Amino acid sequence: MTKWFCLKKNSNNASTSTTTTSTTIPSSLVSDLDKLNITEERLKRYADEANTLSSDTTLLSKSENLLKFEAKVLREKAISKTLNKIKLSMKVDLCFVLDCTGSMGPHIAAARDCILQVTNYIKRTNSSIELRVGFCGYRDHNDYSGRLRIFDFTNQGDKFIKYMQGVSAFSLPEDDDLPEDVLGGLDAAITQMDWQNTTRVLLHIGDYPPHGRCFTTLEDDKYPYGDPNGLTAENVLEKMQKKNILYFFGKITNETDQMLEIFRGIIGEFPVFDLVGGDPIKLIEKFIKATSSSITYAVSLTSTLGSNPKEMYSLQRKKLEMCPDEPDWNSLSLQKGVVMWYLIPKTLDGIKDPRYFSKSNLFSKSFYFKIASQPFSAGVEKYAYYGRDVKSYPTKEMVIKEYLNDGKQNNPLEKYLEAVEISTVAYFLSEEFNFIARKKKIPKVNFLGVKLLRSGTVDLCTKYYTVEPRLKDAEYKRFNANTGVITELRPALEAFAHFTYEYTKGYLVVCDLQGIELNDEFLLTDPAIHCVDPLRFGRTNFGGNGIKQLFLANHRCNEICKKLKLNQIKK
Repeated sequence: MTKWFCLKKNSNNASTSTTTTSTTIPSSLVSDLDKLNITEERLKRYADEANTLSSDTTLLSKSENLLKFEAKVLREKAISKTLNKIKLSMKVDLCFVLDCTGSMGPHIAAARDCILQVTNYIKRTNSSIELRVGFCGYRDHNDYSGRLRIFDFTNQGDKFIKYMQGVSAFSLPEDDDLPEDVLGGLDAAITQMDWQNTTRVLLHIGDYPPHGRCFTTLEDDKYPYGDPNGLTAENVLEKMQKKNILYFFGKITNETDQMLEIFRGIIGEFPVFDLVGGDPIKLIEKFIKATSSSITYAVSLTSTLGSNPKEMYSLQRKKLEMCPDEPDWNSLSLQKGVVMWYLIPKTLDGIKDPRYFSKSNLFSKSFYFKIASQPFSAGVEKYAYYGRDVKSYPTKEMVIKEYLNDGKQNNPLEKYLEAVEISTVAYFLSEEFNFIARKKKIPKVNFLGVKLLRSGTVDLCTKYYTVEPRLKDAEYKRFNANTGVITELRPALEAFAHFTYEYTKGYLVVCDLQGIELNDEFLLTDPAIHCVDPLRFGRTNFGGNGIKQLFLANHRCNEICKKLKLNQIKK
């Protein structure tokens, strides 16, 4: 049964709770909400996240107005610093590392022929990205002087193409085994090329692994004990990590599977692209997609985490710990909790008024669920677990998400309420968008309903999560990021972001759009919001300057913007 928390102010300005219905909501939850001062706790967290004040700050003893002023100053400083990092992350070094032995002719040609199309695509979708491209080709140890070929980075695509026209695929007659000098090629690209830009992409393409029994079960290997020059995967990839270079692989045969597992064990998970040959035109299309995806993925990661190699590679290693398989639900214990959500505002004024998202507009009901013991996915901020709403009929498949512990605050209720607030705002704006989209036959944009889940049955310890329906039957994609990077261009979603800016009269932009794409709609989750008020919507809100630099400066109005009669955004 649903229960509404009504908050009234008493004489000393403290919040007291009364309820309109009698339910089995635990008294401890009522107590938690009574003690929660959302404004103070949120401002203190914002100050902590700005890495300026210590965790024992005395800000809470000050007046609310002074607290807001100081927190705003800290947030704006942090945002300015972040925007500078994002600007630097848009400068990209891209190096193709290619096997140049006899079987690789079509792939060398595809690398050469795709670069102008990639450059034009990047300019069209992400005009802030500046690209330098280079090349390192490798063969095998018996090829002596022709073993390595290096073309250092240039920002002129025609020079790259001209150089690649002179690169051919061949093998000497005595080079009759299948493994190649993979480690030599990677090492040369890492150590002999002039890496300068903040975002560094190494796209490795090959059909066979390095020499050594650890990499392959192929019997025909002239160097079964490994690289004759003493290189190992560990020392090569360690150099790569120290230089903040992100690794991507283009897969041609299954012979590289063992190599990829070893590489993952050292640097963590990384994207692998299908580059199986055949039709030359389709191969070029695959190269364009792999190259463009590598660039936008790397820029998005670098702009989010910075160029700190520890943070970048710890996230990739963290992904190796995930359990992608569905759990055995019969072996998991039934848990009882409470879910909470905000009443959807009826007007734009409700969206723009932070006081609307107070305890007085919070609803709750009891919730019986099961949760997997291990997460199936990890992002920069959250773990995601498989879950089930076991009391619904039929049983509903859910995703239950938990914030990573930042070492300062353990599972704060206020932070989860903020996540529900962001979801509620995005949901309201998508409904306004869809009202027009239905009439004009534009794909709908729908956001999953997100609730806060409070559980107190695990080790008698109160825990908070967010919970939402599970997306199925389609590939999960990130279409754009809150840093302004478009990773998968979808005109309807770019028009939706434009709509949110215009509908709110420049107050906010909904971004970081991710989820699944169906025939006539998108189902999205975990958005971010840039807002002119820096004291709303969390650390992923980059304020008014974020709107200007990351949205307005990059947005290109499309046909759907025109259908919606949105004002042209002028550069």
